[in-house]
Amino acid sequence: MSELSHVDGQLPHEPEKATLEGRNKVLGFWLFLGGEVVLFGTLFSVYLALRDQILDGPPPQELFSLPLVAIATLILLTSSLTSVFAIQAMHRNNRTALINWLVVTVLLGFGFLGLEIYEFIHYAHEGHTFSASAFSTSFYTLVGFHGAHVAFGVLWISLLIAQLFKKGLTVVTAPKVYVAGLYWHFVDVVWVFIFSVVYLMGKVG
Repeated sequence: MSELSHVDGQLPHEPEKATLEGRNKVLGFWLFLGGEVVLFGTLFSVYLALRDQILDGPPPQELFSLPLVAIATLILLTSSLTSVFAIQAMHRNNRTALINWLVVTVLLGFGFLGLEIYEFIHYAHEGHTFSASAFSTSFYTLVGFHGAHVAFGVLWISLLIAQLFKKGLTVVTAPKVYVAGLYWHFVDVVWVFIFSVVYLMGKVG
């Protein structure tokens, strides 16, 4: 039986590494994430350099609502856990559980995005618009860029769910699920830094 002819229930324990193509996808994606780290590191540096340039806008101490951000953080971190459960289901060759956990991950991602959109609308009403100050521009660029990554991840995982329904769990689809899981963990780790550097540091001044 060839490497590409596996079907559900006949896969190796780690199907994402069962083929050379799969291993190359994982390695290539780690390199991609390295570039993303540099990009986000640059955005964090710009934000830290400009966070005191508020002009006449509201300062972070008055603007940020930690309870709302804490709820969004809990939702996103929970989605990281559900993505772990999805990968574990994949390693057990359980396509149904894999799909179910991916669906939960997507729903949690939508919940996070909904809270972030609500947050941005609230800030705009408080005068904290994109062009209000250097602080607001750097804030929306950093946090919004992360939000765009979350939205892309939600779309990506949704397409993978459709592909799993259509093609099943194979050594071709497994690496795609695995690298999507890596991407989602990366997005969650970046948010932990945003929560600490932007919101916590901003709240305490």
